[in-house]
Amino acid sequence: MKWTLAALVAALLVAGTLRTLSARRAAQAALEAQQAAQKSQVSVVLAASDLVQVKTLELQQNVLISGPVKAVNTAVVKARMPGELRDLTVREGDTVRAGQVLARIDPTESEARLRQARQQAAAARAQVAIAQRSFDNNQALVAQGFISSTALASSQASLAAAQATYQAAQSGADLAAKALDDTVLRAPIAGQISQRLAQPGERVPVDARILEIVDNRQLELEASLNAADSLQAKLGQGAQLTLDGSTRVIQAKVVRINPSASVGSRAVLIYLALKPDANLRHGLFAQGKLNVGSVTSLALPLSAVRTDKPQAYVQLVSQNQVQHANVTLGARGHLADLAMVAVTGVAEGSVVIDGAVGSLRVGTLVTTTAQSPP
Repeated sequence: MKWTLAALVAALLVAGTLRTLSARRAAQAALEAQQAAQKSQVSVVLAASDLVQVKTLELQQNVLISGPVKAVNTAVVKARMPGELRDLTVREGDTVRAGQVLARIDPTESEARLRQARQQAAAARAQVAIAQRSFDNNQALVAQGFISSTALASSQASLAAAQATYQAAQSGADLAAKALDDTVLRAPIAGQISQRLAQPGERVPVDARILEIVDNRQLELEASLNAADSLQAKLGQGAQLTLDGSTRVIQAKVVRINPSASVGSRAVLIYLALKPDANLRHGLFAQGKLNVGSVTSLALPLSAVRTDKPQAYVQLVSQNQVQHANVTLGARGHLADLAMVAVTGVAEGSVVIDGAVGSLRVGTLVTTTAQSPP
């Protein structure tokens, strides 16, 4: 009887435990079903600005560029003779014209050398006259038979030597005159003084930098492109630039492309002519975008494509519910100032939720305040 009662009690305990577990599982399943139903009934309200429509668009493809603004014509005035610097009166910002005298090097030594060279040339010219008279006399005496032809040949050689000496002296005088002219420093181009690198009274050596002149009437941007972007650059392409600290757009055009790449970086330099502008200066830094072409394709704003999953996707609104659709991204471009990207995997006319809304669960109900998204 004891064993029978014990078995009966154990059976009752097991049956009660099983009924309790079964009831808990049913309650948990009912709760999960209720939560799923509640989630499936969650609804969001979206404005027209939160929705975009997949359309076939022509996207402008751009390459970002930046670099210094440089004057096409610049010049450095250097001392071509050593000596004391005089008569330097121009300063930074002064306008000069081509050929204008800007400064002088003390010409005392150069003038003395020129006088010496000219006097040596005059002495050599006198020797030529003496040798010429001697040759003429000997030529007459040979004709009369008073001297031999050997004496005539000797006088002819003396005349040739005197003439050569005179020509050498004359060349020395020309060099001295050139050295004297080099003491005058003139502006090689028209423009404005950007740097004054010496002061009056200084003794400067040969090739000392005295002044730098910049012509701001013709400016260009020197931009460096990587190997891939340089393949898209062509002569005549337009660009929109802005200066550091300014929002005003400056138009530019590619006028030259360097035929070789830099040895270390493999970058290629391109040069863009800038439209004349009173606010542009040599040495400023500009940046912007170069228009390299266009592509026509189904496109969306880049912000509407989500990448928080292994595969890029968009959030579609279909039958007032959120659906996720994987997309393949293509070429990127711009429509006005909006960054766009070509996509495949969605149909034209599909309504997509912009990325500013955030991630929404599949099946979320959507109500909109406007019927036609942009």
